[in-house]
Amino acid sequence: MQLKIIPLGGFGEIGLNMMVFEYGTTLFVIDAGLMFPEDYMLGVDFVIPDLDYIKKNRSLISGIVLTHAHEDHIGALPFLLKVANAPVFGTPFTLGLVRNKLEEYDMLHTSKLHEIHPQERLKLGPFELEFIRVGHSVVDGVGIAINTPLGLIVHTGDFKISHTLNDGQNTDVRKFARCGEKGVLALMSDSTNVEKEGYTVSDREISAKIAEIAHGSPGRIIVALFASNINRIQQIVNIARDRNRKVLFNGRSIEIAVRIARELGYMDIPEEVEITADQLDLYPDEEVIIITTGSQGEPMSALARIAAGTHKQIKAKQQDTIVLSSKFIPGNEKAIANIINKLYKRGADVVYEKISDIHVSGHAFREELKLMINLTRPKYFIPAHGEYRHLVLHARLAEDMGIPRQSILVAENGQVVEFDEKGARVRDTVNTGRVMIDGKGVGDVGRSVLKERRVLSEEGLVIVNMAFDEETGVVVYGPEIVSRGFVFETETGHLVDDAQCVILEIIEDVGPEVPDRIKVIRSRLQTALRQYFYFTIGRRPVILPFIMVI
Repeated sequence: MQLKIIPLGGFGEIGLNMMVFEYGTTLFVIDAGLMFPEDYMLGVDFVIPDLDYIKKNRSLISGIVLTHAHEDHIGALPFLLKVANAPVFGTPFTLGLVRNKLEEYDMLHTSKLHEIHPQERLKLGPFELEFIRVGHSVVDGVGIAINTPLGLIVHTGDFKISHTLNDGQNTDVRKFARCGEKGVLALMSDSTNVEKEGYTVSDREISAKIAEIAHGSPGRIIVALFASNINRIQQIVNIARDRNRKVLFNGRSIEIAVRIARELGYMDIPEEVEITADQLDLYPDEEVIIITTGSQGEPMSALARIAAGTHKQIKAKQQDTIVLSSKFIPGNEKAIANIINKLYKRGADVVYEKISDIHVSGHAFREELKLMINLTRPKYFIPAHGEYRHLVLHARLAEDMGIPRQSILVAENGQVVEFDEKGARVRDTVNTGRVMIDGKGVGDVGRSVLKERRVLSEEGLVIVNMAFDEETGVVVYGPEIVSRGFVFETETGHLVDDAQCVILEIIEDVGPEVPDRIKVIRSRLQTALRQYFYFTIGRRPVILPFIMVI
């Protein structure tokens, strides 16, 4: 019987992490992530993996296992549960954010959530899973040692090897080494930072840098970061406590994450340190640190509203120091630069990754990836979690570490990695892809809709309104031309007048005796106006004729 590993997302891209393990009549899923829209996905809120394979096998799914609480690993969970309402397993902090998410979708009461902890074991049919603590940029992350009928598979999850995180949050290298001693059939390892030489920067170095900024700042300090980065938030709270500053948490997502982390004991925030937004004006600027969201330039985030001057309680001003303590995610650079420029215009000083080391990645660099291979000593190696170049570079790194080329399996989304008594191989494919979520619509926005949106955004829209007399076929209203995003009609009246002449010539040419006259006029009108506008001003607007018969 074959063991199958099927990535449905996250192999060849950053985000959309979802993977199926299958043996006989049992399947389980690791992670259910989303990704945020790329530039060409106009109007799309976010993207999830295609769940077609899950739908076809929903009766065989024994569980959904979550490695950690980032959106690219849990964001698609509500949609997955609508397809297959299987038990969900995750660490306490991960499930804390999941509960909040499911509550928003009114799905919490129907979901089956089960807490798991490092060192615990979970049996799902023929699979036995053991969870291994890993350090990452969110607390409570785990890798998974998966005992299968054919051997042990180690899935690292998102990890880095650091010894400077809070107690109980460092990667358990001894546990990975014990897996290596038992014998690892295959290692699936995080490839995100394979291009980075050396080791990740120490969290203590970042803490010291933020402390230095706090010491030299004459006014308020506003730190923007990912809400799930609990370790960084705790570092900032400690800095505030040591320098007799008060801390304000601002932004819904950060308030939720902090509340959950405090309830679970992952944060220690003295009551006398924290203040509310209503108390902000009671303290001098030099005694305040504000921790907020919006480090990626999100248009509705707290930092974006502060930069635009539309935040109800916080206004950027002279002597403020704004710290963007996160990496610029590719695609967000323009939005982030726009916010930085606005903050400078308001007199604030801004510290960000291009001018200061104020962020450390949660993904292992090359030396840490080498160490993971040495610890586990796998027979087969499967690079995971990254764009295609990351997978290839990680495969080359594994080969340099002594793993034979024929034992390295580079797979993309939808490709099936098979294991049996004869060995392992990448073969066959299953249906996968991306499903775009726009408002409450799931998958109803495809390439054709995106193309139309792009044309509308670039070329504009021209609407033609007309009415014909049913008996005589004579025009009784119009042609009226209305444009949106195309031209200023007051400045180009001749253009509209000439376009009306083009329309009238078509009407005259297509007489009342022509079969399907309205359909013919509509088709010829669209073609003629498109050609006319292109030859006149070099644009191709969307032509939308409304023709009535009365």
